Amino acid sequence: MKINKFAFIVLGAFSLQVEHAHALEEVIVTSSIIDKSSSDISDPVHILSGEDIATEATQSLGETIDELLGVSVSDYGAAVGQPIIRGMSGSRVKILDNGIVNRDVSGLGADHFNDIDLSNAQQIEVVRGPSSLLYTNGAIGGIVNVVDNSIAQENVEKLVKIGLETQSVNDGDTQNIFYQDNVNNLNFSFNFKNTSLGNYDVPNGAILHMEEEHHDDEDHDDHEEEGHDEHEENPGFLANSDFEAESMKFGVSSVSENGFIGFSYANIESSYGIPFHGEGHEGHGDEEHGDEDHDDHDEHEEEGHDEHEGERIFTTIESDKFDIRGSYNFNGFAFNSVDYFFRDTDYTYTEQHAEEEHEEEEHEDEDHDEHEGHGHEEGPTTFTNDASEAGMILDFSNELLSQKISLNFVNEETSIFGSEAFMNPAERDEMTIGYFLSRNMNGFDIDFGARYDSIENKGSITSSHEEEHHDEDEHHDEDEDHDEEHHDEEEMETDYYDRSFNDSSFAFNIGRQLNDFVDINLGFANVERAPSSIEMFMNGAHLATGRFEVGNVNLNSETSNNIDFTVNLNNGSFYAFATVFKNDVDNYIYLKDESEEEHEEHDEEHEEGHDDHGGLILANYLQQDAELDGYEIEFGNVIELASGELSLSFGRDEISGEFSGGGYIPRLNPARNIFKVKYSQDDMSFGLVLKDVEKQNDISAEETVTDGYQMLNAKLMKSFDLGNQGKITVSFFGNNLLDEAARNHSSFVKNQVPLPGRNYGLRFNLTF
Repeated sequence: MKINKFAFIVLGAFSLQVEHAHALEEVIVTSSIIDKSSSDISDPVHILSGEDIATEATQSLGETIDELLGVSVSDYGAAVGQPIIRGMSGSRVKILDNGIVNRDVSGLGADHFNDIDLSNAQQIEVVRGPSSLLYTNGAIGGIVNVVDNSIAQENVEKLVKIGLETQSVNDGDTQNIFYQDNVNNLNFSFNFKNTSLGNYDVPNGAILHMEEEHHDDEDHDDHEEEGHDEHEENPGFLANSDFEAESMKFGVSSVSENGFIGFSYANIESSYGIPFHGEGHEGHGDEEHGDEDHDDHDEHEEEGHDEHEGERIFTTIESDKFDIRGSYNFNGFAFNSVDYFFRDTDYTYTEQHAEEEHEEEEHEDEDHDEHEGHGHEEGPTTFTNDASEAGMILDFSNELLSQKISLNFVNEETSIFGSEAFMNPAERDEMTIGYFLSRNMNGFDIDFGARYDSIENKGSITSSHEEEHHDEDEHHDEDEDHDEEHHDEEEMETDYYDRSFNDSSFAFNIGRQLNDFVDINLGFANVERAPSSIEMFMNGAHLATGRFEVGNVNLNSETSNNIDFTVNLNNGSFYAFATVFKNDVDNYIYLKDESEEEHEEHDEEHEEGHDDHGGLILANYLQQDAELDGYEIEFGNVIELASGELSLSFGRDEISGEFSGGGYIPRLNPARNIFKVKYSQDDMSFGLVLKDVEKQNDISAEETVTDGYQMLNAKLMKSFDLGNQGKITVSFFGNNLLDEAARNHSSFVKNQVPLPGRNYGLRFNLTF
């Protein structure tokens, strides 16, 4: 059935009548498979320039694009910012590095950061809606593509860039250097960046303590008497929110009249703190159960606080990426050209616990046993991801139309070892064939794409079964011996699974310029996404989310039926656009927390066995049909002044999402109003951005309401021409100038991890 659908799609594309060639402008979207400039792409797309990226504060990928309409971020401290596009995140949003999917372990947890270096990015492409599938499979939400020139496709000239930056909110600093040159017809590039950010400051009252999060009226007084003194002083910063990283990228390429070939090597070594780490003593009630009472909360809180006070929880990451990319022009052969690539990724993420330096030895010798009884053993946990990907794009374009066929092969192996390993090793193989077409027909711009994906997920789930039970008195009286005896009575059983998915997808966009001022675009996409390894094989305590997560090996592919309609208006000084979309997702995969009633029933059914969850929330991966709809609007005006140019704009985005069986999709980002003011004069510019984030009341049964906030950011930039010596650009930025105590509803840890407070910074960029 699916193969027949795919064949029908391809035959239908070829049957379209061609009338006129589509004249392409200068290509700006350099790594896009469709080879179009930003003005030629009719479906929703944003392009962030390298200059804008270089003058912003060092921050996560998600934060960098958070001011774009339809785009938001799910944060987990300073280092982690997962992009969200139109309410979609995780494996539904693909992160690309020069047009190739970035394969790290960010999809395995909310506390894992995207392995992307923005220090020398030429641009960031954000594609929302139907055309996302032109880049990769399963991109129901969209794609974010970071483009650099590490493998130059044209001969380059000598260029040196030096950047220095400082931030106030975290006493942070960044240094980077970029060098490129052409030597003996070989293009060389080298980029190095070092970043050191300390724990970031938070506004007064942003830190919530356990009694505030749970609102335990009966227990609060006792807790206040016993533990209030230790919380009287607001520390003013978020512990374990620091971030350090060194990145290096080296590239070589050779360019000829027949094309180019080159390779690059990239290495990133980083370390960052994890500001929240769920513990069994925190119980079933975390941020999403704040109004419920839990017995013995204070007792656990007192014990847990003593054990973990001063503890540092952090990760270290090492990533190596090796790329080969090239293109060969056949000059009139059966096809015009072939673009090809190969990437090998070796990624290691290690999570560790450590006391403050002066207490480290004491922690190891005296406190280790206490920690073991707290729901998990505290030792390093290592995540590895080894991936190889190869592909090619055959160009069959002629003077009348642009058409291409792509082939792609992926092998990805993921393993987790250590005390907090929540998934057995898994392997994923992908094979993709795609067809893409673009043309102009009777004044209509038509873009069409189709893919067929063959995906195989292999993994296993290990579960334990007790053969006999201890006597209850013995269970309580013999703590040390109990662990060993209990181990002996457990029978470990591993079930192995091999699931194959054959998915077909297509997208169709049609746009037309009605007159000199107005153009419209209609897009439709039917996209299938196979479940990820984590969604299928997860089975363990995921402390970063405060949950015991259980995968589902019987999950089916999601099917997204997405339609959007966009109107653009531009009469020179005034511009406006509006887009509305509707996305019906069959078999939507989501993580559902057990309710308090289910928790109590589970306690009664399993009694002692329920302790295997360590007191964490039990969360299961389930499927249910869902519907998301929303809109994005923006209008603005450019006013020419005697001394410069003043631009004013207003934008708003809003999304809602519900399940077919009732209830809201969890952690949907709330509606936002974005006001922008920018003044430009020759080599100087000044801008203000106010993000008015509304209160999120549309919550799932296990969530809590998140208050709205206003985030005011400013940037002043001035360039100085040094003549033949180059140019220096100085930018001053201020973020969260109102010092708002803000929380991101999309975050799993919104209560425990507030957004940073007021931040001032300077950045110097020297180019010569």
